[in-house]
Amino acid sequence: MIVADNEDVLIERRAVPAKHKLSLLSQIYVERGTKEDWDLLHELHYKAENLGIGPLIYRCILDGQVIGVGVMTVPKMLLSGRNEAFKHMRPNQAGRDTKLMNRHRALWLNAHSCTNSRLVLDTMYRGAGIAYRMQNLMMRMTGCRYVEFQSSMSKFNPFAARAGMKFTKPRRSANYSKGLDFFRRWFASAPMDYVGILAELEAFKEPVRAKCVAEMRKFYYTCSSMEKSGDNRANGTSRVDAMEVRYLLKSLQQLVLASPLYGVFTNPDFEMGAGTDFEYPPRLPLVAFDNQSLTEPLDLQRAAEQLAAITIKTTIAEPQLDEHEPDDQAD
Repeated sequence: MIVADNEDVLIERRAVPAKHKLSLLSQIYVERGTKEDWDLLHELHYKAENLGIGPLIYRCILDGQVIGVGVMTVPKMLLSGRNEAFKHMRPNQAGRDTKLMNRHRALWLNAHSCTNSRLVLDTMYRGAGIAYRMQNLMMRMTGCRYVEFQSSMSKFNPFAARAGMKFTKPRRSANYSKGLDFFRRWFASAPMDYVGILAELEAFKEPVRAKCVAEMRKFYYTCSSMEKSGDNRANGTSRVDAMEVRYLLKSLQQLVLASPLYGVFTNPDFEMGAGTDFEYPPRLPLVAFDNQSLTEPLDLQRAAEQLAAITIKTTIAEPQLDEHEPDDQAD
Protein backbone atom coordinates (compact mmCIF):
# COMPACT_ATOMS: atom_id res chain seq x y z
CA MET A 1 0.00 0.00 0.00
CA ILE A 2 1.33 3.45 -0.95
CA VAL A 3 1.04 5.85 1.99
CA ALA A 4 2.50 8.89 0.25
CA ASP A 5 3.76 9.54 -3.27
CA ASN A 6 4.85 13.01 -4.32
CA GLU A 7 7.87 14.80 -5.71
CA ASP A 8 9.58 14.73 -2.31
CA VAL A 9 8.92 11.26 -0.95
CA LEU A 10 7.56 7.80 -1.69
CA ILE A 11 6.34 5.86 1.35
CA GLU A 12 5.12 2.29 0.97
CA ARG A 13 3.69 0.01 3.63
CA ARG A 14 4.56 -3.56 2.78
CA ALA A 15 3.05 -6.68 4.30
CA VAL A 16 5.51 -8.74 6.38
CA PRO A 17 5.14 -12.09 8.16
CA ALA A 18 3.56 -11.80 11.61
CA LYS A 19 6.71 -13.07 13.36
CA HIS A 20 9.24 -11.29 11.17
CA LYS A 21 12.39 -10.14 12.98
CA LEU A 22 14.96 -7.59 11.95
CA SER A 23 17.88 -9.53 10.47
CA LEU A 24 20.36 -7.28 12.29
CA LEU A 25 19.16 -8.36 15.75
CA SER A 26 21.67 -11.22 15.87
CA GLN A 27 24.55 -8.72 15.39
CA ILE A 28 23.62 -6.41 18.28
CA TYR A 29 24.91 -6.72 21.83
CA VAL A 30 24.51 -4.92 25.17
CA GLU A 31 27.35 -3.92 27.49
CA ARG A 32 28.31 -1.34 30.14
CA GLY A 33 28.82 2.15 28.77
CA THR A 34 29.94 5.58 29.93
CA LYS A 35 28.59 9.11 30.20
CA GLU A 36 30.03 9.77 26.73
CA ASP A 37 27.59 7.21 25.30
CA TRP A 38 24.67 9.03 26.90
CA ASP A 39 25.95 12.30 25.45
CA LEU A 40 25.79 10.78 21.96
CA LEU A 41 22.03 10.15 22.07
CA HIS A 42 20.67 12.18 24.99
CA GLU A 43 19.14 14.86 22.74
CA LEU A 44 16.74 12.23 21.38
CA HIS A 45 15.28 11.77 24.88
CA TYR A 46 12.52 14.06 26.15
CA LYS A 47 14.37 14.41 29.48
CA ALA A 48 17.73 15.28 28.02
CA GLU A 49 18.93 17.92 30.49
CA ASN A 50 20.15 15.85 33.42
CA LEU A 51 20.63 12.40 34.91
CA GLY A 52 19.63 11.01 38.27
CA ILE A 53 21.93 10.19 41.18
CA GLY A 54 24.58 7.49 40.71
CA PRO A 55 24.04 6.77 36.99
CA LEU A 56 25.00 3.30 35.76
CA ILE A 57 25.03 3.37 31.97
CA TYR A 58 24.52 0.57 29.44
CA ARG A 59 24.83 0.78 25.69
CA CYS A 60 23.54 -1.14 22.68
CA ILE A 61 26.13 -1.74 19.95
CA LEU A 62 25.69 -2.61 16.26
CA ASP A 63 28.71 -2.90 13.99
CA GLY A 64 30.84 -0.80 16.32
CA GLN A 65 28.28 1.99 16.66
CA VAL A 66 26.24 3.01 19.71
CA ILE A 67 22.55 2.77 18.73
CA GLY A 68 20.94 2.77 22.18
CA VAL A 69 21.68 3.89 25.72
CA GLY A 70 20.04 3.00 29.04
CA VAL A 71 20.67 4.58 32.43
CA MET A 72 20.13 3.06 35.88
CA THR A 73 20.11 5.29 38.97
CA VAL A 74 19.62 4.85 42.71
CA PRO A 75 15.98 4.52 43.78
CA LYS A 76 13.95 7.38 45.19
CA MET A 77 13.11 7.00 48.85
CA LEU A 78 9.43 7.92 48.40
CA LEU A 79 7.22 6.79 45.52
CA SER A 80 3.44 6.54 45.56
CA GLY A 81 3.56 3.75 42.98
CA ARG A 82 5.89 1.72 45.20
CA ASN A 83 3.53 2.20 48.13
CA GLU A 84 0.79 0.63 46.03
CA ALA A 85 2.88 -2.24 44.64
CA PHE A 86 4.73 -2.99 47.92
CA LYS A 87 2.25 -2.16 50.65
CA HIS A 88 4.59 -3.46 53.37
CA MET A 89 7.11 -0.80 52.31
CA ARG A 90 4.69 2.07 52.81
CA PRO A 91 6.28 4.53 55.28
CA ASN A 92 4.77 5.69 58.55
CA GLN A 93 1.80 3.31 58.64
CA ALA A 94 -0.40 4.29 61.59
CA GLY A 95 2.35 6.67 62.71
CA ARG A 96 4.64 3.83 63.82
CA ASP A 97 7.79 4.79 61.91
CA THR A 98 10.97 5.56 63.83
CA LYS A 99 14.30 6.93 62.68
CA LEU A 100 15.70 3.39 62.77
CA MET A 101 12.88 2.03 60.57
CA ASN A 102 13.29 4.84 58.04
CA ARG A 103 17.04 4.31 57.91
CA HIS A 104 16.77 0.57 57.31
CA ARG A 105 14.06 1.05 54.68
CA ALA A 106 16.49 3.27 52.77
CA LEU A 107 19.34 0.77 53.22
CA TRP A 108 17.16 -2.08 51.94
CA LEU A 109 16.05 -0.09 48.88
CA ASN A 110 19.62 0.85 47.99
CA ALA A 111 20.81 -2.74 48.44
CA HIS A 112 18.04 -4.47 46.49
CA SER A 113 16.71 -2.06 43.87
CA CYS A 114 17.56 0.56 41.29
CA THR A 115 15.64 2.72 38.83
CA ASN A 116 15.70 2.53 35.05
CA SER A 117 15.55 6.29 34.60
CA ARG A 118 16.48 6.65 30.91
CA LEU A 119 16.26 4.55 27.77
CA VAL A 120 16.83 6.03 24.32
CA LEU A 121 17.29 4.44 20.91
CA ASP A 122 18.63 5.93 17.69
CA THR A 123 15.63 6.87 15.54
CA MET A 124 16.96 4.74 12.68
CA TYR A 125 16.40 1.57 14.72
CA ARG A 126 13.07 2.14 16.42
CA GLY A 127 10.11 -0.17 15.92
CA ALA A 128 12.29 -3.26 15.41
CA GLY A 129 12.05 -4.80 18.89
CA ILE A 130 15.42 -3.55 20.11
CA ALA A 131 14.32 -1.34 23.03
CA TYR A 132 12.47 -3.93 25.11
CA ARG A 133 15.13 -6.58 24.53
CA MET A 134 17.85 -4.15 25.60
CA GLN A 135 15.85 -3.04 28.64
CA ASN A 136 15.31 -6.60 29.82
CA LEU A 137 18.98 -7.54 29.48
CA MET A 138 20.37 -4.45 31.19
CA MET A 139 17.86 -4.84 34.06
CA ARG A 140 19.12 -8.39 34.55
CA MET A 141 22.75 -7.25 34.34
CA THR A 142 22.31 -4.84 37.26
CA GLY A 143 22.07 -7.80 39.61
CA CYS A 144 19.35 -5.97 41.56
CA ARG A 145 16.37 -7.85 42.90
CA TYR A 146 13.94 -5.17 41.68
CA VAL A 147 14.23 -2.54 38.98
CA GLU A 148 11.73 0.32 39.16
CA PHE A 149 10.48 2.33 36.22
CA GLN A 150 8.42 5.49 35.86
CA SER A 151 7.32 6.48 32.38
CA SER A 152 4.48 8.49 30.86
CA MET A 153 5.38 7.06 27.44
CA SER A 154 4.49 3.55 28.59
CA LYS A 155 0.79 4.44 28.34
CA PHE A 156 1.26 4.65 24.57
CA ASN A 157 4.22 2.38 23.81
CA PRO A 158 4.20 -0.93 25.73
CA PHE A 159 7.88 -1.75 25.21
CA ALA A 160 8.56 -1.86 28.98
CA ALA A 161 5.73 -4.35 29.52
CA ARG A 162 7.32 -6.55 26.86
CA ALA A 163 10.59 -6.29 28.79
CA GLY A 164 8.89 -7.71 31.90
CA MET A 165 7.71 -4.63 33.77
CA LYS A 166 4.52 -4.96 35.83
CA PHE A 167 2.63 -1.67 36.15
CA THR A 168 0.27 -0.18 38.68
CA LYS A 169 -2.80 1.74 37.50
CA PRO A 170 -2.02 5.23 36.14
CA ARG A 171 -2.90 8.26 38.25
CA ARG A 172 -3.37 11.86 37.22
CA SER A 173 -0.96 14.39 38.68
CA ALA A 174 -2.07 15.84 42.02
CA ASN A 175 -1.39 19.28 40.54
CA TYR A 176 -3.44 18.74 37.37
CA SER A 177 -6.52 20.87 38.09
CA LYS A 178 -4.79 23.84 39.65
CA GLY A 179 -2.05 23.59 37.04
CA LEU A 180 -4.58 23.89 34.21
CA ASP A 181 -6.07 26.93 35.96
CA PHE A 182 -2.60 28.48 36.11
CA PHE A 183 -1.92 27.96 32.41
CA ARG A 184 -5.35 29.30 31.42
CA ARG A 185 -4.79 32.40 33.52
CA TRP A 186 -1.64 33.34 31.62
CA PHE A 187 -1.74 31.70 28.16
CA ALA A 188 -4.14 31.19 25.27
CA SER A 189 -2.20 28.15 24.01
CA ALA A 190 -3.05 24.66 25.26
CA PRO A 191 -1.06 23.75 28.40
CA MET A 192 0.83 21.00 26.55
CA ASP A 193 1.81 23.30 23.66
CA TYR A 194 5.43 24.07 24.57
CA VAL A 195 6.17 26.00 21.38
CA GLY A 196 2.95 28.04 21.56
CA ILE A 197 3.44 29.01 25.20
CA LEU A 198 7.06 29.95 24.59
CA ALA A 199 6.01 32.16 21.68
CA GLU A 200 3.44 33.90 23.89
CA LEU A 201 6.05 34.45 26.60
CA GLU A 202 8.44 36.03 24.14
CA ALA A 203 5.67 38.28 22.77
CA PHE A 204 4.75 39.66 26.22
CA LYS A 205 5.89 43.15 27.11
CA GLU A 206 8.85 42.97 29.46
CA PRO A 207 6.99 43.88 32.71
CA VAL A 208 4.26 41.30 31.93
CA ARG A 209 6.81 38.69 30.97
CA ALA A 210 8.80 39.26 34.17
CA LYS A 211 5.64 38.94 36.27
CA CYS A 212 4.56 35.77 34.43
CA VAL A 213 7.95 34.08 34.83
CA ALA A 214 8.01 35.01 38.52
CA GLU A 215 4.59 33.41 38.97
CA MET A 216 5.76 30.32 37.09
CA ARG A 217 8.72 29.96 39.46
CA LYS A 218 6.49 30.46 42.50
CA PHE A 219 3.88 27.93 41.35
CA TYR A 220 6.47 25.33 40.40
CA TYR A 221 8.39 25.57 43.68
CA THR A 222 5.21 25.54 45.77
CA CYS A 223 3.86 22.39 44.10
CA SER A 224 7.07 20.45 43.46
CA SER A 225 8.00 18.01 46.20
CA MET A 226 11.21 17.20 44.30
CA GLU A 227 12.49 20.74 44.87
CA LYS A 228 12.02 20.37 48.62
CA SER A 229 13.50 16.90 49.16
CA GLY A 230 16.78 15.05 48.68
CA ASP A 231 19.78 17.18 47.78
CA ASN A 232 17.47 20.09 46.92
CA ARG A 233 16.00 20.47 50.39
CA ALA A 234 18.74 22.88 51.52
CA ASN A 235 18.57 25.04 48.39
CA GLY A 236 15.39 26.93 49.18
CA THR A 237 14.20 28.68 46.03
CA SER A 238 17.70 29.32 44.69
CA ARG A 239 17.68 26.42 42.20
CA VAL A 240 14.27 27.34 40.80
CA ASP A 241 15.19 31.04 40.67
CA ALA A 242 18.21 30.16 38.54
CA MET A 243 16.31 27.98 36.04
CA GLU A 244 16.44 29.09 32.42
CA VAL A 245 12.90 29.94 31.23
CA ARG A 246 12.68 27.12 28.69
CA TYR A 247 13.71 24.54 31.29
CA LEU A 248 11.33 26.09 33.81
CA LEU A 249 8.43 25.78 31.35
CA LYS A 250 9.26 22.17 30.57
CA SER A 251 9.50 21.37 34.30
CA LEU A 252 6.18 23.08 34.95
CA GLN A 253 4.46 21.12 32.18
CA GLN A 254 5.95 17.91 33.54
CA LEU A 255 4.70 18.73 37.03
CA VAL A 256 1.14 19.45 35.87
CA LEU A 257 0.55 17.13 32.93
CA ALA A 258 2.66 14.06 33.59
CA SER A 259 0.99 10.93 34.91
CA PRO A 260 3.83 8.41 34.76
CA LEU A 261 3.12 4.75 35.19
CA TYR A 262 5.02 3.04 37.98
CA GLY A 263 6.40 -0.35 37.01
CA VAL A 264 8.66 -2.90 38.65
CA PHE A 265 10.76 -5.70 37.17
CA THR A 266 11.47 -8.70 39.39
CA ASN A 267 14.85 -10.02 38.33
CA PRO A 268 14.66 -13.82 37.87
CA ASP A 269 18.46 -14.00 38.03
CA PHE A 270 18.73 -12.40 41.47
CA GLU A 271 18.68 -15.65 43.42
CA MET A 272 21.38 -17.07 41.15
CA GLY A 273 23.78 -14.34 42.22
CA ALA A 274 22.69 -13.88 45.84
CA GLY A 275 25.47 -14.70 48.27
CA THR A 276 27.85 -15.83 45.51
CA ASP A 277 30.59 -14.38 43.34
CA PHE A 278 28.42 -14.74 40.24
CA GLU A 279 28.80 -11.96 37.69
CA TYR A 280 27.21 -11.50 34.30
CA PRO A 281 29.48 -11.55 31.25
CA PRO A 282 30.56 -8.02 30.25
CA ARG A 283 28.52 -8.37 27.04
CA LEU A 284 25.23 -10.04 26.21
CA PRO A 285 23.86 -10.55 22.69
CA LEU A 286 20.52 -8.84 22.18
CA VAL A 287 18.89 -12.08 21.00
CA ALA A 288 19.67 -13.65 24.41
CA PHE A 289 16.33 -12.11 25.41
CA ASP A 290 14.53 -14.73 23.30
CA ASN A 291 16.20 -17.78 24.87
CA GLN A 292 13.90 -17.95 27.92
CA SER A 293 10.68 -16.51 29.29
CA LEU A 294 10.55 -13.24 31.21
CA THR A 295 10.40 -15.10 34.53
CA GLU A 296 13.23 -17.58 33.89
CA PRO A 297 16.96 -17.08 34.59
CA LEU A 298 19.08 -16.17 31.60
CA ASP A 299 20.45 -19.07 29.56
CA LEU A 300 24.09 -18.01 29.80
CA GLN A 301 25.48 -20.92 27.79
CA ARG A 302 23.23 -20.16 24.83
CA ALA A 303 23.98 -16.43 25.19
CA ALA A 304 27.73 -17.14 25.04
CA GLU A 305 27.28 -19.12 21.82
CA GLN A 306 25.28 -16.28 20.27
CA LEU A 307 27.83 -13.69 21.35
CA ALA A 308 30.64 -15.72 19.79
CA ALA A 309 28.87 -15.41 16.44
CA ILE A 310 29.02 -11.59 16.59
CA THR A 311 31.99 -9.77 15.15
CA ILE A 312 32.96 -7.32 17.90
CA LYS A 313 34.22 -4.01 16.55
CA THR A 314 35.62 -1.08 18.48
CA THR A 315 33.08 1.70 19.03
CA ILE A 316 35.65 4.46 18.59
CA ALA A 317 37.36 4.56 15.22
CA GLU A 318 41.06 5.47 15.30
CA PRO A 319 41.90 8.49 13.11
CA GLN A 320 43.50 7.48 9.84
CA LEU A 321 46.29 9.53 8.27
CA ASP A 322 46.10 10.11 4.53
CA GLU A 323 49.09 8.35 3.03
CA HIS A 324 49.82 11.51 1.01
CA GLU A 325 49.84 13.75 4.08
CA PRO A 326 52.92 14.10 6.32
CA ASP A 327 52.72 12.87 9.90
CA ASP A 328 53.29 15.96 12.02
CA GLN A 329 54.01 13.74 15.03
CA ALA A 330 56.82 11.84 13.31
CA ASP A 331 60.37 12.47 14.49
